[in-house]
Amino acid sequence: MAKFEDLEIWWVTGAQLLYGGDAVVAVDSHSKEMVDGLNNSGNLPIKIVYKGTANSSKEVDDIMKAASNDCRCVGLITWMHTFSPAKMWIHGLQHLHKPLLHLHTQYNAEIPWKTMDMDFMNLNQSAHGDREFGHICSRMRIPRKVVVGYWKEKDTQERIAVWSRVAAAWADAQDMLIIRFGDQMNNVAVTDGDKVDAELRLGYHVDYCPVSELMEYFKKVEDGAVKALIDEYFAIYAVDNDVKDPNGDKYRVVWNAAKAELAIRACLVSKGAKGFTTNFDDLGTDDINDPNFVGFDQIPGLASQRLMAEGYGFGAEGDWKSAALYRTVWYMTQGLEGGCSFLEDYTLNFDGKKSSILQAHMLEVCPLIAEEKPRLEVHFLGIGIRKAQTARLVFTSKPGDGVTATVVDMGNRFRLIVNDVECIKSKPLPKLPVASALWIPMPNFEVGAGAWILAGGTHHSCFSYSITPEYWMDYAEIAGIEMLHIDKNTTIEGFQREMRYNEVYYMLNKALK
Repeated sequence: MAKFEDLEIWWVTGAQLLYGGDAVVAVDSHSKEMVDGLNNSGNLPIKIVYKGTANSSKEVDDIMKAASNDCRCVGLITWMHTFSPAKMWIHGLQHLHKPLLHLHTQYNAEIPWKTMDMDFMNLNQSAHGDREFGHICSRMRIPRKVVVGYWKEKDTQERIAVWSRVAAAWADAQDMLIIRFGDQMNNVAVTDGDKVDAELRLGYHVDYCPVSELMEYFKKVEDGAVKALIDEYFAIYAVDNDVKDPNGDKYRVVWNAAKAELAIRACLVSKGAKGFTTNFDDLGTDDINDPNFVGFDQIPGLASQRLMAEGYGFGAEGDWKSAALYRTVWYMTQGLEGGCSFLEDYTLNFDGKKSSILQAHMLEVCPLIAEEKPRLEVHFLGIGIRKAQTARLVFTSKPGDGVTATVVDMGNRFRLIVNDVECIKSKPLPKLPVASALWIPMPNFEVGAGAWILAGGTHHSCFSYSITPEYWMDYAEIAGIEMLHIDKNTTIEGFQREMRYNEVYYMLNKALK
């Protein structure tokens, strides 16, 4: 659904005319070489486009305005090759509305001790030029990422790559539409929130779509398309013969599930939506026992699983914040190994130091995290307004380290909660045929789960094997929202202290505004 090939990161080098035209020519030459080197490194997911040197307030202003108005540009990298007086950056930074990365590096790796003269000193002034630029960004309260390191080193390039992916996902969120099929699950607080403030702060828009409207797409799905999709199911998933029998009851359930997938996809494409939510209490008004019944016989779990794998955001029970966050996770991890999924804390397993949390849902877990080939199965689901046989992909997740995250509305701010987790081998669940993961939250079950609860975290989260907490740090910085990170070093005492400090900060920040 989305490709980084159409995106750009702009690079602007800070300089000035004090040292003469020859110096600017040299700065320009060095900058081009560095940009070419980064692009050819193979470590950056998005092409960097060199936009020249900025030597005056007008040049800075013109570049910043252009970057803010170019839809291909998802972020800006600045580097001060020489001393660039920061007052000339003020107006341009006021006009910049794209993520900013400040790279503190140098063209040459080492000091040329035997040959260094004043001309070299005048030309290579990142050591204090970047501090001048850093000061004005701090004075203006400009959110940004600062990467320090030599530009040819892999570690430096990988930190730029992380930010690039997050910047691209942020751009994707600015025109993200989340469609809610049905409303919120009744009386649930944590998955609700302020949609207006979410659009102001995070960019995405949330709309309601009646299930009756979705049923109009359902009615238009042609049998040939359903048959082709079922053939695809049978080709890529493990399937028992009784499910494949076109005259069997289970085949008819799979048929309806495939039709639901085609209907939802058609609706999302028609509206230009990037994500959706469902609710098992709102599946249409038709009576399932009516011979002329048209609609979902149960929650469209298989459709949700497969659409998540394609990159559509998803949230269960009307959870629009999780739907948007999952889309962001999927978008910024394109091309990385591991996989991601929407998950729910399901039940606990107390086992000493191996105490863990089973992550599952009624049906909707993304197959991108499966350890082995998923099985397409049909089983009864007795929850919601319809109790019926339902198709779903059944699997367990692969062992490995990962990161899970959620966003909650705290009333005066959005809070991003991030937890490092260790996925461990799960045991068979012969009586619970759903997709699942089993993990130990860091630093251990007691502290990890306790800190999540103290932070007000949801029972839904968006998990990935591919990313590190640095991604979420960059995201929170760009969005200007609070982030709480639960990792191997977390203690309840320190975590509570951090939350109290944060509460004071955000209360004062709101008062000052």
